[in-house]
Amino acid sequence: MDSSCKSLLFSAAVLLLSTELLLALSCDCDAHFQGRKPPEVRKDSPFTEKFFTQTLDHFNFNSFGNGTFCQRYLISDKFWQNGSGPVFFYTGNEGDISDFALNSGFILELAEQQGALVIFAEHRYYGASLPFGKDSFSRPLVGLLTVEQALADYAVMITELKQQLQADNCPVIVFGGSYGGMLSVYMRLKYPNIVTGALAASAPILSTAGVGDPRQFFRDVTADYEAVSPQCSAAVRAAFQQLQDLAARQGEPVCVRIQSAFALCQPPSAPRDIHQLNGLLRNAFTFMAMLDYPYSTHFMGNMPAHPVKMGCDIMLRGPDLLANLRDTAAIVYNSSTPLSCFDLYNLYVECADPTGCGLGPNSLAWDYQACTEVELCFESNNVTDMFPPMSFSQADRRRYCSERWGVTPRPGWLRLQFWGDALSSASNIIFSNGDLDPWANGGVRRSLSSSLIAINIPEGAHHLDLRGANDEDPESVVRARKQEAELIAGWIQAERNRQKH
Repeated sequence: MDSSCKSLLFSAAVLLLSTELLLALSCDCDAHFQGRKPPEVRKDSPFTEKFFTQTLDHFNFNSFGNGTFCQRYLISDKFWQNGSGPVFFYTGNEGDISDFALNSGFILELAEQQGALVIFAEHRYYGASLPFGKDSFSRPLVGLLTVEQALADYAVMITELKQQLQADNCPVIVFGGSYGGMLSVYMRLKYPNIVTGALAASAPILSTAGVGDPRQFFRDVTADYEAVSPQCSAAVRAAFQQLQDLAARQGEPVCVRIQSAFALCQPPSAPRDIHQLNGLLRNAFTFMAMLDYPYSTHFMGNMPAHPVKMGCDIMLRGPDLLANLRDTAAIVYNSSTPLSCFDLYNLYVECADPTGCGLGPNSLAWDYQACTEVELCFESNNVTDMFPPMSFSQADRRRYCSERWGVTPRPGWLRLQFWGDALSSASNIIFSNGDLDPWANGGVRRSLSSSLIAINIPEGAHHLDLRGANDEDPESVVRARKQEAELIAGWIQAERNRQKH
C-alpha cells in the first residue's frame, strides 16, 4: 500500500471516532473522574491520585486538533518545603503507576531528607492513562504511543504543575527504573531546560537501542544461576535437553507424558506448543533473575527472598529433572494464585520482547513499543546460555510486527534520537546497575565524566536502589543510595546558585 493510501486510511479512521470518544478527548479530567474511588497505593500512602489534562498529539496539529486525554499521576507534598524544595518526578514506565510508587520507597526517603515534592506520572497507554479508552490499542490510534510523545507529556506536566503550585524556581530531578530509567535519561538529554538531573536505575539504554551483543541478556541470566552453583545451570541445561529429546519422539503417549511432567492443562499437540513451553519456562528463570532481591517482594507478582537460590535448590533436589524444572517455574507462575494446571498460552504470551511482555492491556502497549522504537532482539542459543535455542532476529521482529501491528520497526532509531553510546557531552545523570540484574550490561557501567556517574551494586538486582530501605539490604546498596543522595543534593544546590546569578 502506498503512502497516500495509508494517509487516507488514517484520516478516515480519525473521522470514524464516535461522538462519545471525541467528547472524551476534550473532557475535564477532574469532572470526568469525580466520584471515582482512587485505588489504594498502600494503607499509609502519602500520595493523592490526580488526573492531568494532557495533549493527545504534541507534534501534529491536524491529526486530533486540540484533543486531550486524562493522564494519571500521584503526588505527595508530605515533605515539601513549599515553593522552595525540589521536585522529584518519576517518569512512569510500562505499567500501572501505583505499582512503581509502592516499590520506589527510596524516592520518598530522599524527599524527606531534601524537602522535596514527589510526583509519580503514569505513561500514556498504561494503567488508567488510556487516551482512547478501550479503543486505545486499535489502529491507527495506537500510533500515538511513542517515546517522544511520552517525554513531551512529562515535560508539559512538569511545567504546568510547577506553575500551578508556584514552584517555578524549584529544581526538578527525574527518577526511573528500567524503561522508566531510560526515559529519565532521555528527559535530561531532551529537556535540560526543565530537568536538572536524572537518576536512571537499571536503564538498558544501550541494548534497547541495538548496541551490543544480542546474546548478552540470556547469558547474564545464566550467570546468575551459575553464581549460586555451576551444577545449577548444568541441571537446567540438562532438563531442557530431556524435554527436547522427549518432544522429538512425537506421538500421543509422548504428548501425554509431557503434559503430566509439566502439569499442563492440555497436552502439546504441535511443535508450536513445545516452543511455547520453552518460552514459558525461560521466562520464569528470567523473572527470578531480575527480581533476585534479598527479601520477599510484591512487585510484578509475589517473589520469595533470593528466588534464584530457591530455584537452584529445587533444580538440584533430585534426579527427576523435568519435575524440578516444572517446580522451579512454579515459583513464578504459582506466586499469586495456586494453579491446578499450567495453561501454556494464558500464563505466557510470546511477543516482540523475548524477555516477556507480561499479560493484560499493559502487555499490548509494551508489545507495540517493542515493535516500533524499543529494540529487543535478544536470543538464547544453548551455547552461551543454559536455554534452548530461540532466536529473535531483526527479520523475525519485522515479520511479527508487520503481522501483529501492521508496522515496520526502525532499527537504530533510539540510538539516533537519544545519542546511543555517544553520551559524553551530557551531564547530571546517574546510571545505577546491580550485578545480579541481567539488564545491567545493556546499560552504562562506567562513569563517562564527573557528572555522568555509573554506580555498580555488586549484590543488586533490578533497580534495587530505588526500593525503600530494608534490614536485609546489602551494604553495597546502602552505599549506592548515599552516593546518589549526595550527588542529587549537589545538583540541586548548583541549580539554585545558577538561578541567583
